[in-house]
Amino acid sequence: RQKQADAPPDTRKQQLMEDLRRTKGALDQAYSNFENVVDPDLIDCSIYELKAVQMRYRFLLKSGRITGKM
Repeated sequence: RQKQADAPPDTRKQQLMEDLRRTKGALDQAYSNFENVVDPDLIDCSIYELKAVQMRYRFLLKSGRITGKM
């Protein structure tokens, strides 16, 4: 796999879109997990997971805007 910085613009855009798609799926799953757990320890775990995926999603969105890919 090529480094993203070395890849042609179309490839970078495709990779960014794929990362966003995968991260959106992970975000949907994290929300589902959070809504379904009842054990206090699992609630805490779900919150951390949800926050981490939200941060990654925001990062990818920002990356797309900065590079003009979106």
